[in-house]
Amino acid sequence: MTDAAASAPRARHRVVHGASGAHRAGPTPVESGPIAILPSAEPAFVDAVERAGGTVAQLTAATRGLVWTAASGSDELTRVIDEHPSIGWLQLPWAGVDAFAELIEHAAGDGRVWTSAKGAYAQPVAEHALMLVLAVLRELPRRVEARAWQADELGRTLYGADVVIVGAGGIAVELMRLLEPFGAHVTVVRRSAEPVAGAERTVQTARLGEVLADADVVLLAAALTGDSRGLIGEAELQRMPRGAVLVNVARGGLVDTDALVAALESGHLGGAGLDVTDPEPLPAGHPLWQTPNCIVTPHVADTEEMTVPLFAERISANVRAFLDDGDFEGRIDPVAGY
Repeated sequence: MTDAAASAPRARHRVVHGASGAHRAGPTPVESGPIAILPSAEPAFVDAVERAGGTVAQLTAATRGLVWTAASGSDELTRVIDEHPSIGWLQLPWAGVDAFAELIEHAAGDGRVWTSAKGAYAQPVAEHALMLVLAVLRELPRRVEARAWQADELGRTLYGADVVIVGAGGIAVELMRLLEPFGAHVTVVRRSAEPVAGAERTVQTARLGEVLADADVVLLAAALTGDSRGLIGEAELQRMPRGAVLVNVARGGLVDTDALVAALESGHLGGAGLDVTDPEPLPAGHPLWQTPNCIVTPHVADTEEMTVPLFAERISANVRAFLDDGDFEGRIDPVAGY
């Protein structure tokens, strides 16, 4: 988050909760008190706290809540919470919390409540994912670079496609809503065996290879954890039918980048749309910039214009929980890692 938060636009999106069966802790009341906003207290976020009845104050021994607004800074945040054991609730700014994974694991069991923005940014990210799917299916990476008329019969449709969505959070739920007009046949892959409403099939992660074999489109919308890192590797890419496309709007580490480049260059994979990469930022000259039918966007599925008002809404909701019954939104499960 940057100073642009000071003039936050109105929210055009709404929060989308994950599929049923996801981790949902019950209310956990914590001792309320002053709330610090660090590293910097942007006016939009100060307003969000005060609008919900909270009090923003400098970090002191009296601080009971902390809103962290930086995308990283795990070392600084570690110092803050170690020096202020009175803090009972911590709000992180993004849906994915892999940048803070070691800290969250270290703090597990200390009685603090950790919350993220999961679900808050699902609509803009799902919108971006749909754009990438359509662009790759219609061969836009090649067509936008053309400088002469190239008549061909290339291009595929999303109507009636077999779509595999990996993950069952807010992004997946919103993606299924966006896919409804296309009559897509959706399979959701998740940790839990509980069926996801709106999906024709729900399978656990152990059956990923099985469902990839029929996929026209594979959409990655899962959290990056120790278990999910490298989830899509050479074997999984080769399991996908020739010409299938992959879209990743979650975390670059879910995919083996070398295997992805090889699958694109060989023509086995029909295309890829990537808002996240491994490494990230993707260096100039990296093979992914030149691979056939591949779009790379620089982690902009949810821009600051979109995220600031949504994060402000999440702050207000959790300040109300902090001051009341402890029914926080976006609770982080330290064991699951998200």
